[in-house]
Amino acid sequence: MLETSLSQLEQLVNDLVQQNRHLTGLNETLSAELAKAKDENESLQLNLMEQEELHGTTTARIQALIERASTATASA
Repeated sequence: MLETSLSQLEQLVNDLVQQNRHLTGLNETLSAELAKAKDENESLQLNLMEQEELHGTTTARIQALIERASTATASA
């Protein structure tokens, strides 16, 4: 009986060690993927800020052209 219990306990410990190794590997993989996603997110945010700045500049130029055209039309 004691031998059976000891054998079962040994098997459970082996199973837990194996599961721990698997989960540790999975955790490392997920950590690497998270770091990559954070880098990509930061890059996308910077790109978005650049695009917003470009759109703002373009909008200002278009508004200036519209004002010029309106002024020219009103003068004529």
